[in-house]
Amino acid sequence: MTLTRGARITGAVLCCVLALMVAGWVVRDFRAVGEPLDLLRYWAGYADARPDALPATSQSDLVLLVVYVFAATAALRSSVAASALVATGVVTLLFRLPGVWSIGAGWMDGRYADELRTRALIGTFVALAAALALLVTGAAGRGQSEDFYEPKPTRPGQGASAVAFLALGAAGAVMIAWEIRQVFTYPAALYPDWFVGGPGVRMELTAAPPGWTAATVALLCLVVAVSALVHAVHTRTLGVIVAGFVLTAGSCGIARAVHHRLPEHFAELGTELQLTLLSWCLLAVAGAAALIALARRGFEDVPVGPQQGYGPAQYGYPPDGAAGPGYGYPQGGAPGQGPGYGYPQGGAPGQGPGYGYPQGGGSGPPPPSSPPPGW
Repeated sequence: MTLTRGARITGAVLCCVLALMVAGWVVRDFRAVGEPLDLLRYWAGYADARPDALPATSQSDLVLLVVYVFAATAALRSSVAASALVATGVVTLLFRLPGVWSIGAGWMDGRYADELRTRALIGTFVALAAALALLVTGAAGRGQSEDFYEPKPTRPGQGASAVAFLALGAAGAVMIAWEIRQVFTYPAALYPDWFVGGPGVRMELTAAPPGWTAATVALLCLVVAVSALVHAVHTRTLGVIVAGFVLTAGSCGIARAVHHRLPEHFAELGTELQLTLLSWCLLAVAGAAALIALARRGFEDVPVGPQQGYGPAQYGYPPDGAAGPGYGYPQGGAPGQGPGYGYPQGGAPGQGPGYGYPQGGGSGPPPPSSPPPGW
């Protein structure tokens, strides 16, 4: 079962709409901050970044922009189009939902102009509607493909699944551990703002609160890790998306550490700061490893049927003794079996002639006991 042509086109259009919305905000930020390098430094989280105007986007928006382009391409060409659309819809819902209550909140007054906040709020509802439409399109737009040669949805192989389980499982566990640690380190008044937004945290207009983002990525990492154990189809698409967020978080953390020369004084740092630096390295390596492993083409499911070609049943071939004509050689010892496309078996009473050599007493060599090599 693959996506129908109409569902593919609908999903691609929805992804293009989401991509254009994010691209519009990114272009606005580049024009507003004055120096493009200042915006890049702000996205990376540099403490000394001082753009001329407060950006409306964050590093997560850059990842989402790439995700939407990837999903639009996959919707039109890939065998995993359905899972790509569903994964994109889920990620969009999770990252855009906080904007419903944060953009219009009173603590946002003075940070951004009212007109800009109105545009952002409208864009949030449009993004949520598009995300829901992606879920419906990916789930309900499946149908039997009319093209016999169209590739079927693929699953990750053993190696890719193992890498995804270890890399993203470790990344999710580390991120959750840091969130639990912050319960005991952050002030009680600040901790709720960390997850739902508030005046005590730095939060961009179109972005989710930092704690919400970290918890979302951590939980998605664990979901992909569990899915990798059963080789689920959505492991590849959702895993690639989550790996992009993990790789970006780790890379930006390393960039901040290098900017402040933390690796040069690693031995002089406190234990918690050392663990923080090591965590950033782990996230970068885990994200890159999972991205490379899951981006490779997976393996198609081979249908198992009673009359499909040669070989054992696990490859879709009939078991020994299965009756009925097929495309291989009929099994020996099946009385009354009709002719096939191979060699009829000797000693089968009442069996009609086939397309191979005649039965005992005729000319020609005896029928082979197995299919010719190379089939």
